[in-house]
Amino acid sequence: MSIAITNIGSLVTNDQSLGSGILGEIENAALVIENDKIAWVGQASQTPDAEQQIDVQGKAVIPGFVDSHAHLLFAGERSKEFQARMKGEKYSAGGIKSTVAATREATDQELEQNILRLVSEMQRSGITTFETKSGYGLTTLDETRALEIAAKHTPETTFLGAHVVPSEYAEKEDGYVDLVIGEMLDTVLPHAKWIDVFCDQGAFDVDQSRQILKAGIEKGLLPRIHANQLTQGGGVQLAVELDCASADHCTHLSDKDIEALAGSNTVATLVPGAEFSTRATYPNATRLFDAGVNVAIATDCNPGSSYTTSMPFCIALAIREMGFSPEQALWSATMGGAKALRRTDIGALAVGQSADLVVLNAPSYLHLGYRPGVDLVSEVFKSGKSIYQEKK
Repeated sequence: MSIAITNIGSLVTNDQSLGSGILGEIENAALVIENDKIAWVGQASQTPDAEQQIDVQGKAVIPGFVDSHAHLLFAGERSKEFQARMKGEKYSAGGIKSTVAATREATDQELEQNILRLVSEMQRSGITTFETKSGYGLTTLDETRALEIAAKHTPETTFLGAHVVPSEYAEKEDGYVDLVIGEMLDTVLPHAKWIDVFCDQGAFDVDQSRQILKAGIEKGLLPRIHANQLTQGGGVQLAVELDCASADHCTHLSDKDIEALAGSNTVATLVPGAEFSTRATYPNATRLFDAGVNVAIATDCNPGSSYTTSMPFCIALAIREMGFSPEQALWSATMGGAKALRRTDIGALAVGQSADLVVLNAPSYLHLGYRPGVDLVSEVFKSGKSIYQEKK
């Protein structure tokens, strides 16, 4: 079936050949969907015939958000930790271990119900593609079952056995690294696309991280990395060395880190929700854009340091606290996320792209930052099918 979405007040295509600015914006626009893909884009007055027409009455239409960094396979919650942190307690990677204990105790059904709840929240916020990681099991059995469940909901599954060293391997870090790159990696391999490691203070050092990522690469997994969240370390340089698709967090960046990213294929993925939830210093995205680095915005949804599934919230934070312009923030939450997943079929609304789009209850994408905290999502389409519509 062909579907024409017409009377679009402002259409963001992310294709500069189609419209103005970095977002390729077209006013008074329309688009046509055929066979789950975008078949035509242009002025509403020139809309070709289609079997079904949807008049959005002057609302804005944007590409579906692409969330390239999330941790959705877990049990329990850590609100008490958040409360303590808001009173001045410093965040450290060790808090992950409490979620590990809860996740190990949870049944498959409980983990499945939790990811379904979070995916539903994501879709309501306009996210049409998301990545998610393991990393809260830290045993071969628990990492495998997490990825098996994740693979039912997204093709973008990431093995993060190297999240932290579990308590049973205290003082035996090398033994845990051997487990991760040996039995655990071999067992999770059928269910994972990516491999990740938390390269930072309190987690894994650069040498351990290199060993883990290389082991995954040799088995056919694609690398990404948690880098420079808590301290200025070597994670970003390692990301560039190994051609990681993305270096995520990037809270503490040196000029050399930015120079390395600018000369690479590695996307700098910023996660505003983590700085918000930990009262950490926000990174300055202006430095990255000025250097020509590709930047993504992700939710980093997790129960400890960024328990949000709202991309609009993260966009508003990025504009207010990280130096993004509104257009840079939207590009980073759509096309930037697609680049961080090395996907060319999503993140834009041009002919041949997947028909993943969001209709906003606003005349312009600018309202995402202009009206922070307000639910502006009217309808969400994934592969041309409506997956969420506001209640009238």
